[in-house]
Amino acid sequence: MIAWSKDDERLKEGIGLWFGKFAEDFPREPWLAVMESGLLRLPFDEKWGGLGQSLLTTMYVLEEPGRGCPNTGLNFGITTHMVSTGVALQRFGSTALKDAYLPRVCAGTAIGAHAVTEPDSGSDMLGMRTTATADGDCYRLSGSKAFVGNGPVADLVVVYAKTEPAAGPLGVTAFLVPRDTPGLTFGDPVEKMGLRSSPLCSLFLDDCRVPKTHIVGRVGAGFLVLDHVMTWEILCRFIVSTGEMRRRLDRCVEYAGQRSAFGRPIGGFQAVANRIVDMKIGLETSGKWLYDTAEKFTAGRKVTADLATAKLVAGRAALDSALGAVQVFGGNGYLAEYGLEQELRGAVAGTIYSGTTETQYNRIAATLGLGRAA
Repeated sequence: MIAWSKDDERLKEGIGLWFGKFAEDFPREPWLAVMESGLLRLPFDEKWGGLGQSLLTTMYVLEEPGRGCPNTGLNFGITTHMVSTGVALQRFGSTALKDAYLPRVCAGTAIGAHAVTEPDSGSDMLGMRTTATADGDCYRLSGSKAFVGNGPVADLVVVYAKTEPAAGPLGVTAFLVPRDTPGLTFGDPVEKMGLRSSPLCSLFLDDCRVPKTHIVGRVGAGFLVLDHVMTWEILCRFIVSTGEMRRRLDRCVEYAGQRSAFGRPIGGFQAVANRIVDMKIGLETSGKWLYDTAEKFTAGRKVTADLATAKLVAGRAALDSALGAVQVFGGNGYLAEYGLEQELRGAVAGTIYSGTTETQYNRIAATLGLGRAA
């Protein structure tokens, strides 16, 4: 644990009131523990209160919350906060934006989110309808967003909107929008299958005026910002998943050695042993794809196919691991008290968020030249 600086002490003032805004299912006390651990500071420059660590080091550390913390929703919220707002600001934000907001993002006293997906367009970013119209020294944002992770508790949201609808990929811009901006409203938290401690909601923009100084990057560079953010998002979120897979593997190995049936430990039966071995293979394969892709990305190499493959492999392995653990534990695995059914519900989300499994297949196919006009 690291010590709080004087600046951090200032940021902690009124922490009780700060907690008061949280959704009912948000893990308040665990979030404070995460703040104090310094985890949120990992990839950010020291001048803004960060620890100045690389992507690879950040990923290495993020495996441990996955392995040690069974609260998958909290783990999801951590990476959403760090990447969607923090990484976007550090890589593309102006110095003024960084000075104003990054210290609070690093400390965790300003929770971050981003708003990309819309009700009718899903993973199709070009299909978004949210617009941003120039108006003097501001832009007027109008539209709505869906599936905003951390939305009910977010203080800062990076909103993607079309500034030039006819310009295709060059017509989207990213804006940093504080929660108290007039015209910005958040829907009620929505119930979902898993990751329940990571609150989710819709977001509405009604002629919301955002200063031009709050553009993240430059006008028309929204796709560039999102591409960078999504690379970090997939690598960080799914390396957390490998930690979760390792925890399940350890539990299954221990359980298979202690639980007996027909006069011997169930780990001695080939069907059970093979299932656990498959969990091990999925874990190690996922880690290799994620770390290898991170190394290529850090070296400045193109990783479109690698990233899609890593996401496919890790998402599928996490789901197979969770289902496999339920099967190894048998009837006990079906009981809520063992926590495996909760992990299974959370793992399903990994095939949907950060680009669906189907979208990843399409991306890989495109790199092979499939689906293009003759």
